[in-house]
Amino acid sequence: MNILVLEDELKTGRALIKLISAVRPGSQIAGPLQRVSSAVDYLSANASPDLIFMDIQLADGISFEIFDQINVDAPVVFCTAYDEYALRAFKANGVDYILKPFSEETIRAAFARLEKIGDAIGGRQLPAEMIRQLLQTDQPASFKQSFLVYNKGKYTTIAVADIAYVFVRNEQTTLVTLEGGMFAIDRSLDEATRQVDGKFFFRLNRQYLISFKAIKEVEHFFARKLLIRLTVQTDEKLLVGKDKSTAFLRWLGER
Repeated sequence: MNILVLEDELKTGRALIKLISAVRPGSQIAGPLQRVSSAVDYLSANASPDLIFMDIQLADGISFEIFDQINVDAPVVFCTAYDEYALRAFKANGVDYILKPFSEETIRAAFARLEKIGDAIGGRQLPAEMIRQLLQTDQPASFKQSFLVYNKGKYTTIAVADIAYVFVRNEQTTLVTLEGGMFAIDRSLDEATRQVDGKFFFRLNRQYLISFKAIKEVEHFFARKLLIRLTVQTDEKLLVGKDKSTAFLRWLGER
């Protein structure tokens, strides 16, 4: 299988290639290419790959610009640190949409989606509109406005606008409000991430999803990491790794 990887962070791109190789050993993997212009040049000069893993934010622009400049026949797994581009991604040649940080599990699931969709059309070329329709059932119709919680023997709802952060520990997902209240919710952190608006929430790592409203200050930390301080207490330091710091600062600046 010939695979192309587009990723503006070189370290992240290499880590992604390593994960892909573990899931699909024997694949021929090109990249990581870091720029829209490099991707256009590569796709113009080479045969279409069987699959593209494509970061949405590249070094010189948004990867959707590639589709404006060249016809891309290959299916695409879109990769990013935040999900505000999800609907637009599926209007391109999207097979899946995965959030950073990547894991072998999410990469394996992306290949499973590719195989499932390929079976559905008998191996024929998959038009972008058909991809969108096939994936539509897996996407939330709209972002949630509140979460149902059970507290002190009663059910109540917590407005998304009142959430400071969501975290997972020992397989239990908990949301914390701007006033410091803590409530367990019956969904994974991945599910919660998909169900809130990426314009206002950022997935720091595998344990934490934070709200823009709760950010008090951001400091430079060791090893090019960022230290996030919130308006409410957290049990541990909230750090953004150097592979996501650029995306985080961009997200912060666009609010």
